[in-house]
Amino acid sequence: MAKKLAIRNLVLVLGDQLDLSSPALQELDPELDRVWMAEVTSEATHVQSHKVRIAVFLAAMRHFRVELEGRGIEVDYHDLETTKDSSFETVLTESVARWNPQKIILVEPGEWRVRHLFESLAEDQGWALEFLEDTHFYCSPEDFRQHASGRKQLRLEFFYRELRRKHQVLMEGKDPAGGKWNYDGDNRKSFGKKGPPSLPESRRFKPDGITQDVLEAVERRFSNHPGELRHFDWPVSREQAIEALEDFIENRLPFFGQFQDAMWTDEPYLFHSRLAAAMNLKLLNPREVVRRAEAAYDEGAAPLNAVEGFIRQILGWREYVRGIYWHFMPEYLERNALDASHDLPEFFWTAETEMKCLQQSIRQTLDYGYAHHIQRLMVTGLFSMMLGVHPKKVHEWYLAVYVDAVEWVELPNSLGMSQYADGGIMASKPYAATGKYIQRMSNYCQACRFDPAKAHGDDACPFTTLYWDFLAKHRETLSANQRMSLQVRNLDRKSDEDLHAIQMHAAHLRDVWDV
Repeated sequence: MAKKLAIRNLVLVLGDQLDLSSPALQELDPELDRVWMAEVTSEATHVQSHKVRIAVFLAAMRHFRVELEGRGIEVDYHDLETTKDSSFETVLTESVARWNPQKIILVEPGEWRVRHLFESLAEDQGWALEFLEDTHFYCSPEDFRQHASGRKQLRLEFFYRELRRKHQVLMEGKDPAGGKWNYDGDNRKSFGKKGPPSLPESRRFKPDGITQDVLEAVERRFSNHPGELRHFDWPVSREQAIEALEDFIENRLPFFGQFQDAMWTDEPYLFHSRLAAAMNLKLLNPREVVRRAEAAYDEGAAPLNAVEGFIRQILGWREYVRGIYWHFMPEYLERNALDASHDLPEFFWTAETEMKCLQQSIRQTLDYGYAHHIQRLMVTGLFSMMLGVHPKKVHEWYLAVYVDAVEWVELPNSLGMSQYADGGIMASKPYAATGKYIQRMSNYCQACRFDPAKAHGDDACPFTTLYWDFLAKHRETLSANQRMSLQVRNLDRKSDEDLHAIQMHAAHLRDVWDV
């Protein structure tokens, strides 16, 4: 009989924990311990993940394996070809039987579902399991609980200021740099009729042999999943991620602030960084990203409004949504404050719609696995909320189709910020607007047959129709929200005849879209 192996620790490294400075690797002894990594089918199929999303995870994992082995660390690696139709449960159970470790160690997972999976599995199997704190973030879940304690509202602004002070980011003594905490007023400009200024092409990363193998495997194994792989150029290693950071700081950060909310036809990236995926996989540490942006301001290479707006997304928003996630899970996932019940229209998976804004935003999502925050919040998200799509269906779509989607960051953004399904925990009011907002912030409407000024009729903009229908449907709830009072009063100015025509047209649209 073959002798059973025995090691001290089996150190699990998940696909979004690709950090050489990870606490799980600091005390690792290559003579006594083994690193375990696995590509399991269930993680690509619990939502129907975009091919690019799957490929980014797997390519980054395989490059990380090479880095570890280059440092003399043996990796028990399970790729798609060996794991077949597998789950963490099946692959890890076989590995534990083989290695017979004294203990299983991993950094706390980023998803409640995955943490619960490992806890339950260890309890059922009688394994010794230890979770280590994820030191990647500025704010731990416990820190956020202390921040939340005794507060009636958990608003980003106050949390963000606390972290700015605590970590001395963009501070001049006790005061914020420039005398203001927030430069949003300077950061909501559209491109105007001339369009965006000259756009330097963002750094692209041609797939190497490792990544090419992944692309072929993903196309072969997940051919029925949404998305295209032909544009794949994402950073999938630590070295590439640093190059992408430097490219953004030098070429796009100076314009990022003023144009961060703007949209333009056939321009998927504009002045955005595309660094979220690298940070969420832990190829980049948020501290180094924030320091690099702050240095650009100190050196006069980027204006304060751009740097503050960018840092707010990382030090503020990214930390805040993670705090919300762990503070309210798992019940947060079931929230549906507006009682939405409809399905997503089929065109969310095909981009086949006459609405140019949705066509553009969804088409680029399917092509690249990417859309920037306003396309998500004020195009696909706004449309879904006003249509009345069940928030869990919206959440599952966002989790599936975006390359930077990990549940701790995606779920609060989708369910809370975008759909107002948490009843105001994150947003002080629903983000409801007519098609005129999109007309102001983009050129999408120029080539669209729908008129943002019209609320009913064949050429009425569906966003405008659904906006007034949404206000009418939720009038009682929205009337109690002081920040919505002006919008509700505008609804009251509609004649009964006009409002009836709007509601009938909204019902017609839902029938056409079969939701």
